[in-house]
Amino acid sequence: MPSVDLGFDYRFVPARGSARAPLLLLHGTGGNESDLLPLGEALAPGAALLSPRGKVLENGMPRFFRRFAEGVFDERDVEARARELADFVEAARDAHRLGEIRPVAVGYSNGANIAAALLLLRPETLSGAILFRAMVPLEPATPADLHGMRVFLGAGRRDPIASPEQTGRLGALLGRAGADVSTHWADAGHGLTPGDVDAAKRWLG
Repeated sequence: MPSVDLGFDYRFVPARGSARAPLLLLHGTGGNESDLLPLGEALAPGAALLSPRGKVLENGMPRFFRRFAEGVFDERDVEARARELADFVEAARDAHRLGEIRPVAVGYSNGANIAAALLLLRPETLSGAILFRAMVPLEPATPADLHGMRVFLGAGRRDPIASPEQTGRLGALLGRAGADVSTHWADAGHGLTPGDVDAAKRWLG
């Protein structure tokens, strides 16, 4: 479906007879707005899908925020980009008549990190989140209130980028804010596995 100009390049797939919450799909470094559409369909068949492309380029590869090095994030940019993305989601909900149900974010790697930033900075944007291979994007001075928010963390025990330590830190941070955090550990590295997808689909219900 052609997208409306809301400040991001994005894809929107309308719901097909489904009462499920829409999914906000957030790709990893070097991805684009089409990459996670099959994942979204696998997780929630028939749900509306909203999939923006990150606006930051790193050596020509789209991302959702800047970093100084692998695992070292520009936190000021993280905050600005998260707020910009939250505004986009609100505008897209209106433009595509998604109603009162807030989307569930589904992010992979860099996309999971910006989704975590949304939870920490603009939690009212989302109704939940599936974060695959996520890290702690920032620790806000004012803690978020995430009571009633469900979060799924899909982690790899052998992930050299989003390490088990990072997963633990993020889970603890979200839990302290009140989120109901479920962690699925895969015997894998940074890449997704069918087991990750199956576990996330069961969690989503």
